[in-house]
Amino acid sequence: MTQDNQRSIWLTGASSGIGLALAEQLLTAGHRLALTARTLGPLEMLDERYPKQVLLAPGDITDSEQVMEIGERIAQVWGSLDTVILNAGTCEYVDCTRFDAKLIERVVRTNLLASSYCVQEALPLLRLGKDPHLVSVCSSVTFLPLTRAEAYGASKAGLRYLFQALRIDLAHEGIDVTIVSPGFVDTPLTASNDFPMPMRWTVDKAARHIADRLLRKNRPLEIAFPAPFIFALRLLALLPARLQLALGKRMVRPPAMEKDIP
Repeated sequence: MTQDNQRSIWLTGASSGIGLALAEQLLTAGHRLALTARTLGPLEMLDERYPKQVLLAPGDITDSEQVMEIGERIAQVWGSLDTVILNAGTCEYVDCTRFDAKLIERVVRTNLLASSYCVQEALPLLRLGKDPHLVSVCSSVTFLPLTRAEAYGASKAGLRYLFQALRIDLAHEGIDVTIVSPGFVDTPLTASNDFPMPMRWTVDKAARHIADRLLRKNRPLEIAFPAPFIFALRLLALLPARLQLALGKRMVRPPAMEKDIP
């Protein structure tokens, strides 16, 4: 890869799951990555394998001061960014028999507020980059309300709206915005799910799919996969609200099952 084709990319949530697999894809393609995560070990392993391509930028992006420090580090070493991929996120499921507002707060802080901290630091660097591209890893859950997903779905729906609005307001500056909406992917986060996950993809397949589309000349507004699963969700979302409710109620766990969960 020539210097002209190489992109400077900031990737959050890079220590596991889609983030780690996506880092591998982008580094193998010859790009240089500033890698952010709270867990340093996997980032250091990538740095050992790609020493001239990796900029270690660890930290907790739910802490706005740490995000400012990460932004300053990238600015000092690289001076600009071409692509920012905000991938870090979490999921906790709500039990409405013991509704916990703190759970909502934790998930919203990690999935939505942390991304806004990153956007604040990313935009000045993107404005100095080449063909700037801002990317958010959202979720297909935003297409249809699902049982126990109140916290996760609300945070990702907020994230979707944030980036759709940013897409409009940044267009005149030439900053493209892409939203990534995965279905079920085998990651450490989904490993704890205790329900069926239809059309589940491996993390490597998901990362290849995302990387291929992000690096195309004509950047997509959205990368949603797998296509049949997304089509089904979008179709269900068109149903009348009462029919959606009836279908959703069929997925709710019986009370006896909830008591069996520690």
